[in-house]
Amino acid sequence: MTELNTGSPHSSGAGAASLFNLELIKQYDQAGPRYTSYPTAPMFHEGMNGKIYAETLKKAAKSGSPLSIYIHIPFCNTVCYYCGCNKIVTKQYERAEPYLQLLLKEIDLVASHIGKSRPVTQLHFGGGTPTFLNDDQMHRLIAHLHARFNFVPDEEGEYGIEMDPRECSENTVKVLREVGFNRMSMGVQDFDPNVQKAVNRIQSKEETLRVLNEARACGFKSINIDLMYGLPLQTVETFDQTLSTIIEFSPDRIALFNYAHLPHMFMPQRRINTEDLPSAQQKLDILEHSIKRLLAAGYEFIGMDHFGKPDDELTLAQHEGKLYRNFQGYSTHSDCDLIGIGLTSIGYVGGNFFQNAKEMNAYSENINAGKFSVFRGYELTDEDQLRRHVIMRLMCDFSLDFKATEKLFGIDFKNHFIDAIEDLKPMQDDGLLKLKTDGLTVLPAGRMLIRNIAMLFDEHLRKKQEEVRYSKVI
Repeated sequence: MTELNTGSPHSSGAGAASLFNLELIKQYDQAGPRYTSYPTAPMFHEGMNGKIYAETLKKAAKSGSPLSIYIHIPFCNTVCYYCGCNKIVTKQYERAEPYLQLLLKEIDLVASHIGKSRPVTQLHFGGGTPTFLNDDQMHRLIAHLHARFNFVPDEEGEYGIEMDPRECSENTVKVLREVGFNRMSMGVQDFDPNVQKAVNRIQSKEETLRVLNEARACGFKSINIDLMYGLPLQTVETFDQTLSTIIEFSPDRIALFNYAHLPHMFMPQRRINTEDLPSAQQKLDILEHSIKRLLAAGYEFIGMDHFGKPDDELTLAQHEGKLYRNFQGYSTHSDCDLIGIGLTSIGYVGGNFFQNAKEMNAYSENINAGKFSVFRGYELTDEDQLRRHVIMRLMCDFSLDFKATEKLFGIDFKNHFIDAIEDLKPMQDDGLLKLKTDGLTVLPAGRMLIRNIAMLFDEHLRKKQEEVRYSKVI
């Protein structure tokens, strides 16, 4: 691997050398869940339906805890070959209006069941490309949400949207801030023109930075940038140029995702020339170099593939033991029921997961008939809740307090998890973690492999109830 300038060493937290242990990464190289939920989505089943969802929402109306709302906008006007998201690729912008009408009806349906008393502290627009909606449509959608739900003030709420600078007019950023968004996440992946051509995402550095600078000028409180390693034609040297540009802009957060080449699952990936993909060792070289650059630039490793500035909300939440994971990744709002609205969206209400229909015809037919369009989900058992808590704390805290868990769930931790404790011992011998009488601590070398550690507590994986292929953990 070519050694490039990485700046001064990171002053706090785990350094790149202790985080990135090549020998251990290769030793523990396997596929596994990302644990944005537990149980994971492949465990969802069609026994959960709109009737159960309606009943659950009515019960949830009595709670005084906050709400989080997720809105899915599925449309993209071009397909990025690496993408595995639920999306509809079309250049027919007129399709946005009938979909908006469906969203308004679903919002009314949800509000009629759950009421307006619970405060909304988090809103997230994902896709697809949320800015496929024009400015007027965005105004109407947000106004409708505010008429039906009780949003907390701007300074208290986390209101985010995923952005594509190629879908931004000169007024888009200003309009988004005016309607209440205060956080932005933007996909960049890689600025190298050859890589962009290979994945069909032509996005200039200039248009990207223009939108990011507009977001700062308009008062967005937090900006996240998504990067991706393992794309075709990437090298350490070319990706270093992208890193330099991003570090110079200095976003609050950076997500560095591993490209998982799964063409049997995601049809657009079949257009990628497999011969252009970096080798396994080249991918690891890119990852190692990226970690060095980001830590040297002052970012802290939050977990999985996320980095944040020391004063960022996610970083602070982790330090305080208040970090959380949901379908949007890491979050600071741990006590929320999540309401999913739109095609394919997933919610978590009253200890149950609910997912909307994946096909537009089914979604449209149900919503227009005044019915929820839930087609599958999962009702968590007491055991699921226990393991969800354990996996959540491991993924977010890199540690686990056995006594606190025992107090919460009324168990003897070591007896209950006797198999997992036994399986953790080789990981302790390898320096991934430290087992103590009252808990465990994940060591720096284990932080990159936190999915491997969490998997030992996954009852469904242990019972081999999930016949599904996951992406590699690194």
